[in-house]
Amino acid sequence: MQLDMSAPFATQLLGWKKLKKSGNLVPNSADSDSNTSKALAGSILNFLGVTADMLLPDTPENLGPALERAVSIDLTDSLPKADPSRLWHVDHRKVISDFSQYSHLRRVADAVKANPTLRTDLGVDYLIQPDVTVGISQKLTAEDLRPFLHAAVSCKWTIRSDRVQNIRHEFLQMIRHRRGRLPHLVTVTAEPMPSRIAAIARGTGEVDAVYHIAFDALREAVAAVGGRQQQEDLAECIDQGRLRPYEELASTLATW
Repeated sequence: MQLDMSAPFATQLLGWKKLKKSGNLVPNSADSDSNTSKALAGSILNFLGVTADMLLPDTPENLGPALERAVSIDLTDSLPKADPSRLWHVDHRKVISDFSQYSHLRRVADAVKANPTLRTDLGVDYLIQPDVTVGISQKLTAEDLRPFLHAAVSCKWTIRSDRVQNIRHEFLQMIRHRRGRLPHLVTVTAEPMPSRIAAIARGTGEVDAVYHIAFDALREAVAAVGGRQQQEDLAECIDQGRLRPYEELASTLATW
């Protein structure tokens, strides 16, 4: 059964991997220590029509960076089509001080470098480099030649507790340090377990929404093999608008 609501690159990344110790094949989005994760991820591949003999030789080993590149390439192509009236700037790991509402952080960084006391007190974790940035050109002045940061996309192939904290920390810094309108702060993931997606989708506004690269397949998999808790967590995330199909990301950014 082939489902439509998946990212155009989903089946280029989602596939199977062979465990080094046992030699068993497991889905490459699964936690190999979790039977629930393996069942859901395997069901997602089934609904996408991805069999173990199709993509095993072709799927990349470093899936986090591969997801970042895929999202960057896709948004570079899709955003000008969604709204050709704006000049879009899609970049991979560009520091936020290169954008207009965070340009003052470069001056802060220079001051911190020159002052050991400030360096100790302030640190440098405000010079964030989101996985993917989306800028738009605005009316530029001689004093400000930087585009406006329209969105910051954190790409997480799977969700673990440490990764959730990293996302929240980076986005909170961006909320606190902005001078101007807040960018759209989102996460893109292939995580198969709704209970783990809920760990980042829930919250008090650090993340606007989580976009899943195989949204329909995830829903079908959870209905088929997810169990009550996973089904309830998925329904909560979707009903509250916190989990959305990846295909909606470009159109959301273009109309926001």
